[in-house]
Amino acid sequence: MPFGDSSRKSNMWRMAVYVLLIGGGVILTRMVEAGRVKPLFLPTPTSTRPAQSYAELGRTYFAAGNLEDAIGSFQAAVSLNPDDSGLWAELARIQTYSSELQPTFEKRSQRLADARASIDKAVELNPEDAIAYAIRILVYDWSSAAAPDDQSLRQDYLSEAETSAQQASLLDPGSLLVQALSAEVSIDQQKFSQAIDNASAAAEQISGDDPYSMDVHRVYGTVLEGNGYYNQAISEYEKAVQANPNMTFLYLRIGVNYRRLAGSPVSQAERGSLIDRSLEAFDRAARINEQNGIEDPTPYMAVGRTYLQDGEFFIAARNVLSALAIDPGNAEIYGFLGIIYYKARNYESALGVLKCAVDGCTAEESSALLCDVKVYLCDPEDPASMAHGEEVRSLPLNSASVEVYYTYNSALAAGKECDRADRISQALMGTYGQDPIVRGIVEENRAICSGVLPSLSAGPTEPAITPLPSPPG
Repeated sequence: MPFGDSSRKSNMWRMAVYVLLIGGGVILTRMVEAGRVKPLFLPTPTSTRPAQSYAELGRTYFAAGNLEDAIGSFQAAVSLNPDDSGLWAELARIQTYSSELQPTFEKRSQRLADARASIDKAVELNPEDAIAYAIRILVYDWSSAAAPDDQSLRQDYLSEAETSAQQASLLDPGSLLVQALSAEVSIDQQKFSQAIDNASAAAEQISGDDPYSMDVHRVYGTVLEGNGYYNQAISEYEKAVQANPNMTFLYLRIGVNYRRLAGSPVSQAERGSLIDRSLEAFDRAARINEQNGIEDPTPYMAVGRTYLQDGEFFIAARNVLSALAIDPGNAEIYGFLGIIYYKARNYESALGVLKCAVDGCTAEESSALLCDVKVYLCDPEDPASMAHGEEVRSLPLNSASVEVYYTYNSALAAGKECDRADRISQALMGTYGQDPIVRGIVEENRAICSGVLPSLSAGPTEPAITPLPSPPG
């Protein structure tokens, strides 16, 4: 049997197979290197949460009143889908509302700057998005309200809000949200009649299940409040609460309006009832924060203002001390506590906390103050129990802090610390010398220091509070 020819044919076929295998291997290797083919046995990739999933989570947080976590969720959503104008607009809306809950002027300003960046991104991505332009009205109007001492900047923001209102109306002429938010701009432009007409019309027509029902009723409440119609404002804020029952800033507005009604000429019994309703609204805000695990000094400050208006200095101070325990580096809280102490004629304690607010203080100085005012139980022999203060940055002199400054001026004059009082007097006169109230206070304090008027006699009293145990660590 001839074997020779068969062997040669077999070798030829074998060589052909080898060539094909080698060529295929080269091609496969190049495809792997190019990323077109994945090698076997790679680990399974971790699944990425889609942007809309984060957005839904953010909406859930927002509905629960947890605005900070809502912002975090929407920031995650836009990082995954940066070209979605709707996500940027939703983020801007929440950032704007959360600015109302920021504990300092600086933080409020920064949060609104974040909101402006978000909403400008939204309209850049989609210039035809009527909702984005509507929310831009909100963002820039609130930004104008947060810049009361810079009239040029305030006017620039109002102009942007007005331009956004015009564009939103062109894109969606029948939008009740646009109509309402435009009314909020009108109230800030002192166009009171126009604001009421537009806001009331929008509020009457908006459906309770409209996703922006809260916004529309909130705006009408704001317009009514701005016109001094506090009872009607409360009614509209309560309608907004029905749409979003966990919005703490709505309860804060309700409480403020009840407090204003209590300050009007009413019977003693009615006044007490209004004060109670004010406190109930602030307590509701505090309980929502507690349910969400949020430590926010704002409701405690609001309660303190209510008791201060009622002449209950001890209880007012106790609530502000609770706020200070939450945010011990907040100069605005020190300033308000100093005002309460001063009005309670506790000038010595007033001087300490007002100095911290106006001049700032180190962490060591604020620790000593927190011990002195009995925010914490402190043991001089235990350094750890006295190390819970934070550096406090001085308050800039502006319309939000001028009361703190002139109260500090008065406390210094009462204590005959006239060199320091004169420094504050000069600052006040340099910025607010044309204001008759400020000028009168400064002139009186200068008269006290010069001996023309007798010094106020201090009758120091201490608020009855329960000190907190020193924080661990």
